[in-house]
Amino acid sequence: MEIEEKQAEVIDHFVKQASAQKGSALGSVVVEATSHPSLFAFSEILAVPTVAELEGTDNSVHLEVLRLFAHGTWSDYKRNSCKLPQLVPDQVLKLKQLTVLTLAETKKVLSYDQLMLELDVTNVRELEDFLINDCMYAGLVRGKLDQLRRYFEVQFAAGRDLRPGQLGSMIQTLSNWLATSDNLLVTIQDKIKWADTMSELDKKHRKELEDRVLEVKKAVSVKCSMTRPF
Repeated sequence: MEIEEKQAEVIDHFVKQASAQKGSALGSVVVEATSHPSLFAFSEILAVPTVAELEGTDNSVHLEVLRLFAHGTWSDYKRNSCKLPQLVPDQVLKLKQLTVLTLAETKKVLSYDQLMLELDVTNVRELEDFLINDCMYAGLVRGKLDQLRRYFEVQFAAGRDLRPGQLGSMIQTLSNWLATSDNLLVTIQDKIKWADTMSELDKKHRKELEDRVLEVKKAVSVKCSMTRPF
């Protein structure tokens, strides 16, 4: 949650910048936004009318770059690099950070081999330095590095922009989770009621035993007094 809060001011800045530009002039705004070290969400910028108007124009490449950073990965860029402008170093770093977030969406244990392949990293030391310095210290992810088993265990990952059509799936997932939670709550409440009932029965049974013991004691006491010699 912390990283999302930090981005609010930065997002507002670039939304205003994009709203004030049109056509090719948006190219510099896109490069600056996708290079900014604290910005990892781009849906608000994509929704700016002047940005949306780039669709189908000679400057649509700027829109595609924004879409890449909103939803894509480093592998996506490599597959389409011939259609996109060359990225500056800060953009490359940002896209690789976003790639880690995408991988962490579906898996909580990421193997070093998979990460090295997806990030174009050639050795374990370089990979671990990237995960620690550029991902964990940046607040994007938290987790544990296991050098022996060669994997990264994800404990937390910041969210990325929702892909087109992903909202419906997310709503359904949340609805299913809510239904499951409701059923679990009912089960817990039933168990609490059962425990309360058993507790009352136990108290009643204990009281009956205590009364019985008192009765026996009284009976014994009376019998002893009757048999005692005068």
